[in-house]
Amino acid sequence: MAQSQSKHKAQTTTAQVAFDDNHLVQQLAGEQNSHLKIIEKQLDVRIHLRGNQFSITGDTPQVELSEKLLQQLAELIQKGYPLFGSDILYSIRILSENIHRNLKDILLDQIFIASNKRIITPKSVKQKEYIEAIRNYDIAFGIGPAGTGKTYLAMAMAVAAMTKDQVRRIVLVRPAVEAGEKLGFLPGDLAEKVNPYLRPLYDALHDMMDFERASNLIERGAIEVAPLAFMRGRTLNDAFVILDEAQNTTREQMKMFLTRLGLGSKAVITGDITQIDLPETKASGLVEAITLLKGIDGIRLVFFSNRDVVRHRLVQEIIQAYERLEKGKTVPPSGSAEK
Repeated sequence: MAQSQSKHKAQTTTAQVAFDDNHLVQQLAGEQNSHLKIIEKQLDVRIHLRGNQFSITGDTPQVELSEKLLQQLAELIQKGYPLFGSDILYSIRILSENIHRNLKDILLDQIFIASNKRIITPKSVKQKEYIEAIRNYDIAFGIGPAGTGKTYLAMAMAVAAMTKDQVRRIVLVRPAVEAGEKLGFLPGDLAEKVNPYLRPLYDALHDMMDFERASNLIERGAIEVAPLAFMRGRTLNDAFVILDEAQNTTREQMKMFLTRLGLGSKAVITGDITQIDLPETKASGLVEAITLLKGIDGIRLVFFSNRDVVRHRLVQEIIQAYERLEKGKTVPPSGSAEK
């Protein structure tokens, strides 16, 4: 059990957190105290480890957050969670938004990929909400910027559902919309022309299972990767269907896709409404769907923000820089920091 006590000195606070298990303390601290260094940098505190006791010094709110963080990370380790440096960053973000959240409720919601014995877990509150939406609703929307895990988590849920025999096949769909390029000028037949648009779906799929197994399932038709136009006139039964880059669908395409859903099927629609590549004369089917379908029983919309980006830390800063530009704010010059 963790034991904590605090004493106040002027404007700073010092708190002690101790654990009985020395092995747990080592995992918590990380190799050469690498985990503690991350906490110190992110929360502007100083952490000294002596024996099995952590001593945390800094401003009161940051010390309290660090104390809570260490206690909850210890609980994760005791549950068998393998703690990495990135998990420290995700956990800090989660608790910084709400110190009363329980990390176990989020990070231990596991998606097991049997094909490569891999476990995927949500890294933010919104990712947890998104997974629950996919699990509990027949149609789920994931809307937000790049790097928030929308497509990746949907793919993980699809592969997990297939391995549990909850669906017979997976259908991965993308609209082939020109984003600065013209299909007619690309070499090859139609399949070769649209393949670059489908490549991100293949990449996510191959991250879930080895290339040979994925290729075998595609050859058998158990997994289908196709342009959205190929869905017209079909009814998809017992399928897990993912529509990626849905912001580039027209009204007609979105309606066509949503009405393909058959018995025993589930659909996940992902997109970023700030990255629409349609001509200005065409309205985005995703933007319209957000308004039209909100409140319908059986449909769930989950909205991500740049705070949910889980790629390289610079991705989040890049997204914020472009948001400032679009809002007419001054973008700080290279090398400067905006508070």
